[in-house]
Amino acid sequence: MLKVLVGSWAIFVGIFMLMIGNGMQGTLLGLRGEMEGFSTLSMSMVTSAYFVGFMVASSLAPKMIRRVGHVRVFAALASMISAIFVLYAIWPTPVAWMLERAMIGFCFCGAYIVVESWLNSTASNENRAQALSLYMWMQMAGIITSQIIAASGNVAGFELFGIASVIISLCFAPMLLTTSKVTPTFDQTKSLPLGRLMQASPLACAGMFLLGSVFAAQFGMAAIYGVRVGMPVEQITLMIGLTYVAALILQFPVGWLADRMDRRILIGIMAAIGGVAALLAFLIPGQLWLILAAAAVVGGTSNTVYPVIIAHANDYLEADEMPAASGKLLFINGLGSIAGPLILGWMMDNVGPQGFWLVVAVVMLALGVYAAWRLRRVPHKEIVGAPATHQHVLAGSSPVAVQVVAEAASGDGEENGLASN
Repeated sequence: MLKVLVGSWAIFVGIFMLMIGNGMQGTLLGLRGEMEGFSTLSMSMVTSAYFVGFMVASSLAPKMIRRVGHVRVFAALASMISAIFVLYAIWPTPVAWMLERAMIGFCFCGAYIVVESWLNSTASNENRAQALSLYMWMQMAGIITSQIIAASGNVAGFELFGIASVIISLCFAPMLLTTSKVTPTFDQTKSLPLGRLMQASPLACAGMFLLGSVFAAQFGMAAIYGVRVGMPVEQITLMIGLTYVAALILQFPVGWLADRMDRRILIGIMAAIGGVAALLAFLIPGQLWLILAAAAVVGGTSNTVYPVIIAHANDYLEADEMPAASGKLLFINGLGSIAGPLILGWMMDNVGPQGFWLVVAVVMLALGVYAAWRLRRVPHKEIVGAPATHQHVLAGSSPVAVQVVAEAASGDGEENGLASN
């Protein structure tokens, strides 16, 4: 692991700083939007706009990299992200934020694709799994650090937005100064119709859509909920940070279980646990310990069941279908991420702040019920080829990371230039 860190330190430092910036924006905009008097519906549209840009970049960024090179693309996108953080503070209107969030979603996705493809190209067959694992740890560490920084300043001023802008500006310095001459490549993959994926694994398709709305709630709407129920900034950032700390703690035991039991059972259990936690937070409002516990449980279960769903989908696909399937699954997840905040915003306007937990509870419980129904309807579904191994991947990763995980999980690591954990 140390050898991997030393060999690709610039990439890991870059993604750590990128994630600090991305983690800060969701919290800062939620808090600042409430101070500016934006409606919940407006803020939900701002949140959804990020995922619109993210989805567009997932198909356009590889073409940009082929055309002008990964270094130039990364520098351009990071510069735009830095500028947008400044614009957030000097132009705080719902329409401006929607446009800027769509742009920054595009830029972050493009930057992730550069970093992840760069890491994949520089890693060897022997250390690629370790590199991917360390990459996910750096992502989590960046998000957690972002909440600590967000709690240390005044959201009403320019200071925190300026800090985020500076961090993003600095993140590409080590990557641009690296001596690596490796150029990421993007191979053409076998196409996979969406209908084929839905037929092979309807649970994976439904799960990715439903989880998309939960991830969007954690990423963009949690801060709005916190302000609406009267939580101070320190408690809001603690609540958001706990969602990722719990995911970091649970990813290894859940991954171990995922390779030793029917994944549909595990998906159903994890979703039910998250749904019950959210339901309790909805039914018993005003209890800080319960809010924090529910945030941790929902964050831990949703973020760890995400790679289980990817592995479950791969169980029923041919090895050459998995890369294309990863893109389709991310597309479905993106649709859920766009729809989720809009539904949450409407519910919070009509039910009150507790509508946040109600939507999360319904979504997680729906996933648990559907997993149980699929298990009862098809008790023994035949796996195609060898069972896919569980690989850790963070929700919100680019198609490159998910494709690497899919290929590694297929067990064809050496053939694809990948190694399994």
